[in-house]
Amino acid sequence: MKLFSFKGGIKPNPNKSVSTALPIAQAPLVGRYIVPLHQSVGGTPRPIVNVGDYVLKGQRIGEADGWVSAAVHAPTSGTVVEIGPHIIPHPSGLPTDCVVIEADGRDTWIERTPFDVDHASPDAIREYLRDMGIVGMGGAVFPSHVKLAVPKGKHIEQLIINGAECEPFISCDDRLMREQAEEVILGSALFGQLVHAGQVLIGVEDNKPEAIAALKAAQEKLDAPVAVITVPTIYPTGGAKELIRVLTGKEVPGSKRATDFGVQVFNVATVQSAWRAITYGEPLISRIVTISGAVGESRNWSVPIGMPIADLVALAQPKPESDGVIMGGPMMGFKVSTNTAPVIKSTNSLIVNAPGLFPPKPQELPCIRCGACATACPQELQPFELYWWSRANKFEALEKYKLFDCIECGCCDYVCPSHIPLVNYFRFSKSEIQAAQREKELADAARDRFEFREARAEREKREKAERLAKANAARQAAEAAAAASTPTPANPDEGVPDLSSHPNQASTPIAVDNHPVLDASAKQAAIAAAVERARLKREQHADKAGSTAP
Repeated sequence: MKLFSFKGGIKPNPNKSVSTALPIAQAPLVGRYIVPLHQSVGGTPRPIVNVGDYVLKGQRIGEADGWVSAAVHAPTSGTVVEIGPHIIPHPSGLPTDCVVIEADGRDTWIERTPFDVDHASPDAIREYLRDMGIVGMGGAVFPSHVKLAVPKGKHIEQLIINGAECEPFISCDDRLMREQAEEVILGSALFGQLVHAGQVLIGVEDNKPEAIAALKAAQEKLDAPVAVITVPTIYPTGGAKELIRVLTGKEVPGSKRATDFGVQVFNVATVQSAWRAITYGEPLISRIVTISGAVGESRNWSVPIGMPIADLVALAQPKPESDGVIMGGPMMGFKVSTNTAPVIKSTNSLIVNAPGLFPPKPQELPCIRCGACATACPQELQPFELYWWSRANKFEALEKYKLFDCIECGCCDYVCPSHIPLVNYFRFSKSEIQAAQREKELADAARDRFEFREARAEREKREKAERLAKANAARQAAEAAAAASTPTPANPDEGVPDLSSHPNQASTPIAVDNHPVLDASAKQAAIAAAVERARLKREQHADKAGSTAP
């Protein structure tokens, strides 16, 4: 198979042989485990247990919060004694919510059942992997089920399984590929099936001959549709975009995703843990960690998630002069703020530091613009330009020079003759730009809320005015209809007395007699009839009074 190359890169001393001489060992149980709820990219899982609950090994204790999230599980059986903030291994040194489990020593598993992947829909498979806590084990800890969801209209031409492991000192993937080669091959084939990949390629650096031989033997035995490819040893070939370039010749810009070019990348430990989750019903509750540096015995350990780093380092017999622990490799790792922090899903290596192991950098000198950093940069950036703009806080220029394409691999630091900590400058600038972006988003959201409130008030005012206008129009129409239904005389002044000839008459109108006007003869007849009725009443009254006299 034809291989390609990427620009730049360096060849530091690998320092791997010392930790690969011994097989993977199982870390013993400890008394207490601190399991962070947030161990992957995305939302923070919600705790689904309470203090005092008894949990079994593999029981889900944190539920995924949304699609871009992954569940967390109990690493052993025991009692939940605390749910609260604890410091975790992170460059920030900040605490996050954790579930603390007091182990009972029995290490009792939940009931485990295989998942019938052959009769499940793609969505059901992805949801299952989310609930089993499967994330990227190469360091990015991106939820694997999300990467398995191929965007609509895209096709995965090459699925790349990353076994390069280019960072010095780290050898956990090397030992995994040697000892669990069949599971790696089966997991790779499974993921190829899930994304309908045209090719499944496992890339391994040529400084791991035992791992390459084990994978090829397993592939032949299983007759799996997977190809094991040996790639040159150069840092940072283990970077996803660099390995894509080496194996396919495709260059993925910083603003694009690998799936836009028909490629997807997973770590060897990721596909192996996913295969075990589907085949045996085992959630991700442990990982392999390399312990090296100033220790009596360098080797790889299978470690339950949540085990305190101090307990794990003690197994390697640290030397008395040790003065801290570095998580990750010397190129991209960071010093852990406290050894009480737990092992998490992204903990691939712990280097016990001591004076002389990594000599301190000499004092920073002015940049001489030699261009060595640009020559070594695998992303084809100009680190010296980024450095000057970072010092000047010209963040707009930094974005123009594609600061966010920097993968912080440390190649520029490694070759700089002035000993400038370039990556530290770039990290600072990235954080400032991101903070400014968050502030802008908050300000935009506040403005949108204000404008929405103003628009709503104006709309309500307009609607109220319209309602009042409609009510007035309806009332006027009703009054007009009532007036139209009442008959009016032909002459409005007819029947109204003329008061103009009576100056002494009061101005208040008198009541108007609406009865018909009688003529003179009718009036006389009416008067005579009334007089006659009065006379008859008097006579009747007189007769009645006479009859009752004694």
